[in-house]
Amino acid sequence: MSSLGQQFTPPDPASALYLPARPATAVILAAGKSERIGAATQGTSKVLLRVGGLSLLERTLRTIQAAGIEKAVVVVGHDRDRVGRLAAAAMPGRVEVVRAECWEAGNGESLAAAEYAVQDEPLFLLLMSDHLFGTNAIEQLLRVGAPAALIDPHPSAEVLTEGTRVAIAEGFAVAFGKELDSASVDCGAFLVPQDIFDRQRAAAAEGDHSVAGALTRLAAQEPVLAVRLASDSWWVDVDTPGDLARARRQLRRSLIKPADGPVSRLVNRQLSIPISMALAPLRIAPDLVTVSVFLLALVAAWGLGTAHGIMGGLLAQLSSVLDGVDGELARLQFRASSRGAVLDSALDRVADAAILTALGVWAQASHLPSWALLVLTGAAVSGSFLSMALKDRAAALGLPPFPERTFGWLLGGRDGRLLLIAVCAILGQPVLALMAVTVTSGVAAGARLCFVWWRPASRGSEANEVHRAGHR
Repeated sequence: MSSLGQQFTPPDPASALYLPARPATAVILAAGKSERIGAATQGTSKVLLRVGGLSLLERTLRTIQAAGIEKAVVVVGHDRDRVGRLAAAAMPGRVEVVRAECWEAGNGESLAAAEYAVQDEPLFLLLMSDHLFGTNAIEQLLRVGAPAALIDPHPSAEVLTEGTRVAIAEGFAVAFGKELDSASVDCGAFLVPQDIFDRQRAAAAEGDHSVAGALTRLAAQEPVLAVRLASDSWWVDVDTPGDLARARRQLRRSLIKPADGPVSRLVNRQLSIPISMALAPLRIAPDLVTVSVFLLALVAAWGLGTAHGIMGGLLAQLSSVLDGVDGELARLQFRASSRGAVLDSALDRVADAAILTALGVWAQASHLPSWALLVLTGAAVSGSFLSMALKDRAAALGLPPFPERTFGWLLGGRDGRLLLIAVCAILGQPVLALMAVTVTSGVAAGARLCFVWWRPASRGSEANEVHRAGHR
């Protein structure tokens, strides 16, 4: 049964409108008063609350911008002046602020206020401004290209109690409401056609001023696909102080990369993520952090080259920890760029060469012949470069990704390499450090080569690369 008390028959998908494959406009409802989180807002709108250095509204706007949305219509009500200014500053020239005069009646009235602003959009993205989303959640919905709702099929007990439940039949969302007997909830993200405004007026005429009422009536008229949230993504509806804390925890978890090696995952990230979360409100440029960490690595190299093993080793490991901060800040603030990635990679290689060369200088005090020391230092530098070069080249060629979590245990990645250097330096063993780097980097490079050899790319990817590069 739907929330309208009628037996629902899933509509014929063939009856759906022919709509553009991908909407370019989003409507964001940001008019609510947020009384349940009043202790944190002090009377202001909750969309002004900051998580990871950005307000909830800024984070929503940058999320949709990263997904390719070109225009945002932000509906304001409570604290409308401040919310409107923030929205306009977050996406300059690409935000239209609309005032909802009857916002207190329900979020359906906020939706109604946006009708004129999107009258030329056959299909648009509808979002709640107090919902945060993980990687690719919005992208997952936008790819559908038809009326749809993003659904969490496995919410926690708390979310199920507080959220708007969704009745699903044969892959379609058929009704929305807190009173439904369903184990799924909506994530506050929808693709809706122009008909949503007629359905909202019909719901309001019956005393239902909610978006859920409009969506239920829309689903009774045409197919609304139920898009299940991907298992590796997340969302949070920030309604209470507890939700705010949960959003911050989810953001911290999202900074851990799936390909992180054991040293990064178990050691470095445990230190770098709190630092990044603390620095995020300052909005420091990630590239500035990249250069600063590079200079720290050079100081570590100086310490190693002058036989200050403890100082050099500790600074080398510190630079390894802080090396993750620039990327974490970039992801937190939606400031990741190809230029930043190239800068980070180039400076990392220079820093590695400086540290390994410094170890070679320090090792001159050992009893190794000069030629052997030169060969060992060269092998360590070459091995460290080769392992990373193979990884980057494989990615550029579109080859199957390496199982980095498994390969990470070989300690041939930068995180493992710098940890080995730090430990050996603190023990006063520069030769052992060079040997360890040579062996682990060589083994890692060999493992990567074997992996590529046994699991070659498809002919299509090889053909694409030949076409792109013009040579092997």
